[in-house]
Amino acid sequence: MKDKVIIVSGGFGVLGRAVGQAAIEAGACVALIGHGRPEEIAPHDRLMAIGGVDLEDLAPTTRAFEAVAARWNKIDGLANIAGGFRWQTLEGGDLAVWPDLFRMNVLTAATTMKAGLPFLRAARGAIVNVAAAAAQDAKAGMGAYAASKSGVLRLTESAAEELKDAGVRVNAILPTIIDTPRNRKDMPNADFTRWAQPDQIARTILFLLSDDASAITGAELLIASRS
Repeated sequence: MKDKVIIVSGGFGVLGRAVGQAAIEAGACVALIGHGRPEEIAPHDRLMAIGGVDLEDLAPTTRAFEAVAARWNKIDGLANIAGGFRWQTLEGGDLAVWPDLFRMNVLTAATTMKAGLPFLRAARGAIVNVAAAAAQDAKAGMGAYAASKSGVLRLTESAAEELKDAGVRVNAILPTIIDTPRNRKDMPNADFTRWAQPDQIARTILFLLSDDASAITGAELLIASRS
């Protein structure tokens, strides 16, 4: 990862920060892009933090990518961390959640990929999208979320086929439950020791972005909770 330029969408969240930190430690230059506040991120000479960006809107997202390329002259990788989660049953839930989750999970990924493609084509780079294990095995109350994350998988598959001749690799990871403060609050009786840690997931994402994974595209990698 040394001297690679990596963009992390949704970079101000727990997993986004973990990916950014791991990438910097591996020698990369990193740009965190999303709704967050840049002043909350510790400065580093190989880090950009671009906040206030609506990742569902192509114009500001493209401007953010252009700012990253203007600083470091290229973009080698994109980690799509941005997204959201809602639990609700179909019977008791609000149908408005369905388009909301589509925008948060699928549209943000499509927007950042489209904004990044001119740079990623030039660098023969890589994209990693974050889907979810629920996209393959949805439980009660997970319908809207699982459907949106299934959309992320279909986007990954389609883009991998579209871009393979351009040398741009597109893969997805499918985490189960990630150990975050929000998840602990929402599931206080769960066994937190079995949950995947953000730094573990970050290392997996970096592998897929790295030259070590140069033969891998169109993959959907399950990241299970620890037993």
